[in-house]
Amino acid sequence: MSLSRRQVAVAAAAVPLVFSMSGTAHAGTRRTPTLYIAGDSTAAQKYANAAPETGWGMAIPFFLRSSRLAVSNHAVNGRSSKSFVDEGRLKGILSAIRPGDFLLVQFAHNDEKAEDPTRYTEPWSTYQEYLRMYLDGARARGARPVLATSVERRRFDAAGKALPTHGEYPAAMRALAAEERVALLDIQALSLALWQRLGAEETKKYFNWTATEQDNTHFNPPGAVEVARLVARELLRTRVLGPRDVRRLDERIPESWITWPEAAA
Repeated sequence: MSLSRRQVAVAAAAVPLVFSMSGTAHAGTRRTPTLYIAGDSTAAQKYANAAPETGWGMAIPFFLRSSRLAVSNHAVNGRSSKSFVDEGRLKGILSAIRPGDFLLVQFAHNDEKAEDPTRYTEPWSTYQEYLRMYLDGARARGARPVLATSVERRRFDAAGKALPTHGEYPAAMRALAAEERVALLDIQALSLALWQRLGAEETKKYFNWTATEQDNTHFNPPGAVEVARLVARELLRTRVLGPRDVRRLDERIPESWITWPEAAA
């Protein structure tokens, strides 16, 4: 995920979109918890200049009951676990997060970029060290951290086998989750299995393949919806959320539900 046209204006990228239909809280009413998302372009909010590219964070609200959980998507194109911290983005989340909230963390795509010292982390040392900053920060504020292995790219061998692309990063995150006793959403394994079931040709319908671009990393609306469905199912499976918190897990989500706002000037 190199920085390219996908990188929206800095001002727009820095402003998370919060999805909730619970209305303004009144004195004496129960505060609606918020699911904060820290991640990269596979999860990020996209704007009109990037359509039809779609981050799965744009689709996750369709699977959550807005009366029980708001979503604040802070994922930004091109970021790694390191650069997200170094730019002060984790600090921004921690200044807003409250007891009872959740912090879902998905990084690896850009941590892998060894040629870029501003983003690169080593799986079994600096990657885990940076992830611990998210875990410790959330816990210190009474929020619950959740780790998600990175969604897989679209890559197949000549025999049609879906190939993993994230090296040791998923294993390093799984080990850290076990060590820290943090809920793990294994989106890497689940998405790889999904791409395998769909096959090399069918998966093109889920990635940002257009007349001018063949993108095997980022999603179009159907792909974002299916990855968000995996995330929601994992939140339920790991008991981060309960059955009353989720919805539509087995329902078709119309593509028309995805919208791309104009980027801020």
